[in-house]
Amino acid sequence: MAEKREADSAARRLDGRKVLVIGAGTRPDDDPESPVGNGRAIAVLAAREGGSVACADVAAQAAGATAELVSAEGVKGVAVVGDATDAEQSAAVVDEAAHALGGLDGLVVNVGIGLGTGLEGSSPEDWDRVLSLNLRAPFLAAKYGLPALADGGSIVFIGSTAGLRAATNSPAYDSSKAGLFGLVRHVAKEASVRGIRANLVVPGLIDTPMGRQASAKRASRTATFERIPLRRQGTAWEVAEAVTFLLSDRASYITGQSLVVDGGLNAV
Repeated sequence: MAEKREADSAARRLDGRKVLVIGAGTRPDDDPESPVGNGRAIAVLAAREGGSVACADVAAQAAGATAELVSAEGVKGVAVVGDATDAEQSAAVVDEAAHALGGLDGLVVNVGIGLGTGLEGSSPEDWDRVLSLNLRAPFLAAKYGLPALADGGSIVFIGSTAGLRAATNSPAYDSSKAGLFGLVRHVAKEASVRGIRANLVVPGLIDTPMGRQASAKRASRTATFERIPLRRQGTAWEVAEAVTFLLSDRASYITGQSLVVDGGLNAV
């Protein structure tokens, strides 16, 4: 892990919390200098802030690797394997995580893919696959995760600035990420009766393995770097900081909101 930020043990934001991160793995690639992915950074930072973390992923190796990093921070880390788009497996992931950690206080849903190029280059199968992971999976996670959360808990979905505008060449990706804004508001409304908050973190151009793959395929993504007011991409750790804040009591009066992490790209 290239970057390590030590948390002050006297003021750790998630001390004693039990958090399930769905999409906690980072896919391996051939680059030894490859950055960490959002899900892994979220899980590790939650651990550094005192939380026990269930690391869920469809890939057993990826989930296990993240769980080992969590455990290395001196808290409980467990790997859970399941397909987030499958209703039975989604419910089982929540049950297994709650059993392993002794309950749940936080849920993070970090899933997404992009397929297709424009309307003409996007097949109905591309559309269905993207919507299944990018919107159905978060719906299932909320459906089964909300009843398992302790009162006063927190749910954080990970979206994309592609949900704010037509930011990619994939109509399915842009549409699915836009849908998360509606989902988070509905979940926040339902969850409020138990004091549970739900929010959406909206990353812009982030230097992750998936981000680098996207840049390699689409030159326009790299060209956009120059238009970012802060003149750089973000890191997965900066996304994780936003998530940790929303999971913590420091965001106790924030729900149904979207926190954009994009270096000012969509605001300036």
